[in-house]
Amino acid sequence: MAKSTSLIPEQRRQQILEHLRAHGVLSYRELTELLGVSHMTARRDVAALADEGKVQVTQGGVLAVTKLLQEPRRSVKEAADLTAKAAIARHAADLVSDSMTVYLDAGTTVQAMSPYLQDRKDLTIVSNDLATATSFLDQPGVDLICVGGRVDRDNKSMIGRLAALTLAELSLDIAFLSSSSWDIQHGVTTPVEAKIDPKRAAMASAETTVLLADSSKFGRYAKYRVLALEELDLIVSDAGLSETAAQQIHGLGVDVVRAGTKPSGAAADNWQNTAN
Repeated sequence: MAKSTSLIPEQRRQQILEHLRAHGVLSYRELTELLGVSHMTARRDVAALADEGKVQVTQGGVLAVTKLLQEPRRSVKEAADLTAKAAIARHAADLVSDSMTVYLDAGTTVQAMSPYLQDRKDLTIVSNDLATATSFLDQPGVDLICVGGRVDRDNKSMIGRLAALTLAELSLDIAFLSSSSWDIQHGVTTPVEAKIDPKRAAMASAETTVLLADSSKFGRYAKYRVLALEELDLIVSDAGLSETAAQQIHGLGVDVVRAGTKPSGAAADNWQNTAN
């Protein structure tokens, strides 16, 4: 395997996750050989991934994490997977037309859509994310609805039954949902029970539901199931999602876009054509 000394930290860490998906566990010696980096660099990369909840540090190495016990703090999420999030956000924004009523779920991937929606006219933006709502405050042409509820301080969002009740009173054209864990078997999951009701309420109120989730979150699951992948209309991930995984998801009847690659499924092509 080619050495990776020229890769930036984000690229190296993506490679670590890919190797772990294949092997489950790796020693630091194996990591230094695979990536062509020093032992210290490998340890720093592993520590950063552990802070994001993506791997578990073991004696002498690193273990793949499949069950998400708790979500990383917002500050950690904001610094992670920036390239993938930008690619996903750009594609997702292309699905939004003038005069739509759009739900933007809590999360940094969905929040990344905000700059790409600046030129839309007569939008109604609905969000339970404080940072996302704040990003639209200086846009007088946007009708902004901030969903109330119990505040999740770690993630700067509103959750729980009160948030769900507000969403149930709205009619949404499209809902963009986020998740820190998703896979074929378990669907979209969360370790936080209070996040279930708002996500399901948004989906029930929307004509179309789209999951925005980068490939590093694929293959993980948490104890609470939000929805099955089959309940979604479209999934937008990034180029790190394998073609095999995309085909498996498409086999469930769900269209998949790997931002930066060709969409999977004829209807996925239609999404892009409609947006344009």
